[in-house]
Amino acid sequence: MVIKTVHPTSGANWRFFLVVLIVLALPIIILIKIASLQGSDFLRTQGDSRALRSQVIPAYRGIISDRHGVPLAVSTPVSTLTADPQLLLSANANQLLLLAEALGKSPERLQQKLNTYRKKSFMYLSRQLPVEEADKVLDLRIPGVNAVQEYKRFYPAGEVTAQLVGLTSKEQDRGQEGLELAYNAWLSGESGLRRVLQDKSGHVIEELGVDRDARRGKPLSLSIDLRIQYAAYRALKNAVYEHDAQAGSVVVLDVKSGEVLAMVNQPSFNPNDRSTVTPNVLRNRAMLDLIEPGSTVKPFTISTSLQSGIFNEHSNIDTSPGYIKVDYKTFTDASDYGVLNLTEVLSKSSQVGTIKVALKLDPRLTRGVFEKLGLGQSTGSGFPAEAVGNLPTFRIWDPISQATFAFGYGFSVTSLQLARAYSVLANDGMRREISLIANDPPLRAEKLFNPADVRAVRAMLESAVGHDGTGQKASISGYSVAGKTGTLHKTRESGGYANNRYTATFAGMAPVKSPRIVTVVVIDEPSRGKYFGGHVAAPVFAEVTGNALRLMRVTPDSVSTTPILSGTKINYFSAGES
Repeated sequence: MVIKTVHPTSGANWRFFLVVLIVLALPIIILIKIASLQGSDFLRTQGDSRALRSQVIPAYRGIISDRHGVPLAVSTPVSTLTADPQLLLSANANQLLLLAEALGKSPERLQQKLNTYRKKSFMYLSRQLPVEEADKVLDLRIPGVNAVQEYKRFYPAGEVTAQLVGLTSKEQDRGQEGLELAYNAWLSGESGLRRVLQDKSGHVIEELGVDRDARRGKPLSLSIDLRIQYAAYRALKNAVYEHDAQAGSVVVLDVKSGEVLAMVNQPSFNPNDRSTVTPNVLRNRAMLDLIEPGSTVKPFTISTSLQSGIFNEHSNIDTSPGYIKVDYKTFTDASDYGVLNLTEVLSKSSQVGTIKVALKLDPRLTRGVFEKLGLGQSTGSGFPAEAVGNLPTFRIWDPISQATFAFGYGFSVTSLQLARAYSVLANDGMRREISLIANDPPLRAEKLFNPADVRAVRAMLESAVGHDGTGQKASISGYSVAGKTGTLHKTRESGGYANNRYTATFAGMAPVKSPRIVTVVVIDEPSRGKYFGGHVAAPVFAEVTGNALRLMRVTPDSVSTTPILSGTKINYFSAGES
């Protein structure tokens, strides 16, 4: 019998060699895998997602300036501090204390905010800080704290141009009020994008390039002259204070171009300090507040009478005994003026005379003239939410409606509309489009009325500012002036007119032979004894128009003995003075 000898180690040898082979191969396999992973798009993407960021490059908003290039709204660079709450929570107590001190906050308030946003990845620490202040915070190198560059809108003229220029939203620097809103698309630029590397604390450690350049907004040149704007604002503010009035507005219009040279309002606000902003002060009253124009439209009724052919400039009107009864209502003059010509009807602002003229006219003709003048019609200025007003059309004109319409009751207009209407008288019957933007050449004009009739009415209005007229205080030394006062009863909320609440107005032009400027003044609810337009609004007209004519270097056309009113001294202002 042959017995085979089996070696117990033969099976174990190959298993041993296999294990050794695997152990030796593992490092090679790992090295190959590591090498292959070095060029992996996946890992590159994952790394970029943790460190590579795209940052918005804010666009510079266009400058708003006056007609001479003086800035009215500019954008200044600021920094907004942000934080990643989850990273900021990892900061030590001393770092949080330093951060709170740098931000001007209490440590408790900062901790409370952190607790509120602890599950978020973003929060604001402080908005629109000066760059220098933000850099001091960044220098603390606190985890999760970063800064974003922005632009903050600054208004050098402050309250003087506040309602006209408007303001932007604090968060997005977008137009919110006024011309900032109306021309937001024009002024806004296009933001850019840049690629940056950030560390785990959110700090930028390297800029990799710009994907899209920021495009700055376009500049906007307004029609206003800041010198005239300052003079008008000062005169209006003083008048509102002197008469303890509720509000007021002034519009100065360039007759030759149709451009608004000044538009001011009271009360106003400082757009650089949002804490002073309330809905009441935001209103551009010259374009948003509606008034019944009252006696300031009597010149247009007289103009209609001349166009009708029923009257001429030498026609006489018997106003005795100083009152007239129309249906159930009696209208009175200040006294019995007797027989008046049309010039005297205007200079004395005779209700009786105006009514007697109006009742002989076709009321549809009168309304048509008012409509052509732009009363109760949009000016087309483009200002946001500009009021249109109301010019009623009656199927049947009863005598009372016909009478009251003729001296400015029963319809509503804005101060700018009234200025546009007077510019037609100043421009020999031509109506020019109105603009808040500087224009060259002047805007289109349309002939509406016979120049001879218009000049006749203008001469009548000159007498209204004379020694026997209601607008004596509108006189300007060295210049001839034509204009009309208005004293309006305000309506009650319950209906009808209040006996002790008035709006004082004055509308006029200068110089008379070749007018260059039309100015309209409205003072709402003067309450210190004086409320007539000739006492309250006319002096403001004189100061504003006198300063404007001199600033525009219009040659004086009259040797007047009228003393220069206090306050008509020309002052040259620097930007930011109020």
